[in-house]
Amino acid sequence: MRLCITHITQYTYGAAVSDSVNELRLTPFTNEQQSCFQHAIHIEPNASLFSYEDYFGNRVHAFAVNEAHSKLTITSQMTVATKESVMPEAGEDGMSPQEAWRWLAGDEAGNAFAEYLLPTDYTVITPDVAAYAGVDTAPAAAEPGDSNRNVFDWLTELCSRIRSEFVYDPSATDVTTVAGDMFVRRRGVCQDFAHLMIASCRARGVPARYVSGYHFVGDLQGGSADFEQATHAWVEAYAPGIGWCGFDPTNDGPVGERYVKLGHGRDYKDIVPVKGVYHGMSNAILDVTVDVKKV
Repeated sequence: MRLCITHITQYTYGAAVSDSVNELRLTPFTNEQQSCFQHAIHIEPNASLFSYEDYFGNRVHAFAVNEAHSKLTITSQMTVATKESVMPEAGEDGMSPQEAWRWLAGDEAGNAFAEYLLPTDYTVITPDVAAYAGVDTAPAAAEPGDSNRNVFDWLTELCSRIRSEFVYDPSATDVTTVAGDMFVRRRGVCQDFAHLMIASCRARGVPARYVSGYHFVGDLQGGSADFEQATHAWVEAYAPGIGWCGFDPTNDGPVGERYVKLGHGRDYKDIVPVKGVYHGMSNAILDVTVDVKKV
């Protein structure tokens, strides 16, 4: 599938501001699941972009607008070709369930994936979250060999449980909501669902990371362009012998050709699409428009 994506972020300030310094994580990955054919970023007022790769391997563009301005517009346009995901077969990893869980609990996995195993501000392992993950006390991981299910099947079941047991409700949470709060409210948005799954995985000793990107659903809306589109969040978790696997606890179906990945990190804070600071009044109006089309 080839997708054309336009992402416009606009800040309108109540009074002129200056010295605006920003970071953008809006460049799609090129990997075995997707290839970026074209990507362009336009800034208004005009600004030079400086590009670098962060610790997690995400492409970052930084820029500064020093002169006074009352509006800042960031337009990101890209064309990405995606492929359908290939689901691993049972036993494909060549490890028994007990061997896989035992490996996750060992030093090799702990050293290799330390940043994706430790709790963060958004993914604190509360007693409720630990119990949901099948762990008696937080933040201890599951004992090796305690499950006859392989890791991938456990992850698939966890993803399905979150999708069916929690309600998607944009008014229930905000960008600061953490996994424990969302668990109590039993409702939230894709960011909250992803953080809950990540916290549950880490409670069980499974490395998990937050993914930011886009989810194409335009052809599922009867061809209508009236529905609101936005960035999306899902999860990648590590299954021994298989590798990083994508899971979307918000939507039914595998993470495949309808998904475009922008980047990953420990939680939302690592992969905010647009963030920055400026000098001036704090009363700013944010407007974000996302358009994803199949070409």
